[in-house]
Amino acid sequence: MLVIETENDLVEDEVHCGEWSHQGPFGIDAAKGATVPSQRTVLAVVHSVVTGTRLADVLPVVAEDWRVQVVFTPGPSLFTNDVQGFLHDLGAHVVPWQRAISEQFDLAIAADTGGLERIHAPVILMPHGVGYGKLTAHWPGPGIPSSRHHARGTERQQLIYHGRVVPSAILLAHHDRLGQLRRSCPEAVPAAVIAGDPCHDRLSASLPFRDSYRRALKVPSGQKLILVTSTWGSGSLLGQGPGILDRLMTELPSDRYKVAVALHPDCWDWHSAFQLRSWTKNCLRRGMTLLPSPEGWRAALVASDLVVGDHGSVSTYSAAAGVPVVLGAFPDDVVAPGSAVELLGRTAPRLNLARPLRPQLDQSIADYREESYEKIRDQVTSVPGEARRIIRQVIYRHLDLDEPPDAPRTDPVPRPGSPQDQGSHAC
Repeated sequence: MLVIETENDLVEDEVHCGEWSHQGPFGIDAAKGATVPSQRTVLAVVHSVVTGTRLADVLPVVAEDWRVQVVFTPGPSLFTNDVQGFLHDLGAHVVPWQRAISEQFDLAIAADTGGLERIHAPVILMPHGVGYGKLTAHWPGPGIPSSRHHARGTERQQLIYHGRVVPSAILLAHHDRLGQLRRSCPEAVPAAVIAGDPCHDRLSASLPFRDSYRRALKVPSGQKLILVTSTWGSGSLLGQGPGILDRLMTELPSDRYKVAVALHPDCWDWHSAFQLRSWTKNCLRRGMTLLPSPEGWRAALVASDLVVGDHGSVSTYSAAAGVPVVLGAFPDDVVAPGSAVELLGRTAPRLNLARPLRPQLDQSIADYREESYEKIRDQVTSVPGEARRIIRQVIYRHLDLDEPPDAPRTDPVPRPGSPQDQGSHAC
């Protein structure tokens, strides 16, 4: 269940610390305790909460098949603190990483590249955000820094291991991503599949339920919902100026505006829920809503009148869904040229933090024209509404099984406060 937090209605999350399973429906002993013997076993590699949420959007296309058993493993990553709780809440059967890389599976699915060369199975790799929108990260250290030429997620050193392209299929949302992949790792192009964007598809399916989401978020008629979104890192909206939340709560009258905040799951993972709630305590007391991680942001996006964002995926998804966006931070030098994120940076107005905020927000809403964002929407996916269908085809081809007869369904995202289905998590 999603919990919408305010200072007057804080619900402490229960800490889930279930043990990793060392026995179960995988490996040579899979049939010993099976009630339903599966024909295929799929391993979902969860590197972080944000990658797990993307996998949860597509896994229902195979997990609902009685012939298939899906198990999960936490992949190597910087952001692993919250993965165990995420998998517990998902109700997943979890295989320890060291056990997972010593077993054989029929297929593995991942939304990040770490450690995939150690998996004994064909691997389907998908992006965990809105395409490949950022350049390769530069971590501090004594070594000589390299130049930034390629989008993060397309790097040759991440996709090739000992002369072999690791993923058997690389899912791309848009035909333009082929150019990015061809420039950075031409050997991987034959593995590419234009599969669309399942997150964008779910947002599109949710748009008719905007009023329902607004009621769930307690936004009365006549009040504007401002969604503030920040990705992780020093170049993000909060990284550039965390004081913007206090300013918004001060400058926006509470009878006319409601402010909701969606932080990247890696912010929660790195800093902790305790710290983020502590930092935002005064704003929560004044009526700000801190959306839980990982779900909540998509319902708020659909319900909002304006998004104040940065170069994170949420801002681009907002523009693609037809919601006005104003950029409070946007580090142009880390954004991949030709990406939908770069196009957002050239299209959306920039917030001037040296000036009063309310007139700028009102002006951004008044000046919004849907046609201004059409090119961004076209850049997000080449096959709108088709992601689950295409991804299911790829999965079943690798499993060497006939697809189920029913067409896969694209569900709207859940209302805040409602029970989550398996595919309801955020990107």
